[in-house]
Amino acid sequence: MAMSMYQASVPLFKTLLGALSKNLDKGAAFAEAKKFDPSVLINARLSPDMFALSRQVQTATDQAKGGVARLAGLEVPSYPDDETTFDQLKARIAKTLAFIDSVKPAQIDGSENREIVLKMRAGDVKFTGQRYLIGFVIPNVTFHCTTAYNILRHNGVDIGKRDFLGDY
Repeated sequence: MAMSMYQASVPLFKTLLGALSKNLDKGAAFAEAKKFDPSVLINARLSPDMFALSRQVQTATDQAKGGVARLAGLEVPSYPDDETTFDQLKARIAKTLAFIDSVKPAQIDGSENREIVLKMRAGDVKFTGQRYLIGFVIPNVTFHCTTAYNILRHNGVDIGKRDFLGDY
């Protein structure tokens, strides 16, 4: 049996975002144990020209909710990018997971050939649903979750590969 578009997207996003939320818990606990301001981690970045941890979380959730919504033919939920605490970032992930959970497999399955048009700085980019999922959304969600993990790990949070992989 072939893997459906729903099976290729929603379970992966739920796993990655669930693991990200747990890693944020570990980041908050680390800051508390070491007695430093948690905003140090929230504003940390791997390189001066890369997004900080907070923006990595915001972008990962934007990509996941946007991907699911577009594949399902739904309006993409809009969230303000104003999180400044671990609790706020975790709430954003929870809100994204609740949205993803609200979308039924039948809304996404069969979207392989749906035209997806993204408004980008350089102009519109057109995808088929399958190319959008495989070539754009999955790599972006994975990249931003990985980078958030790496920021935490780089700053001394005791997390490893199993923490990144989440519950499978």
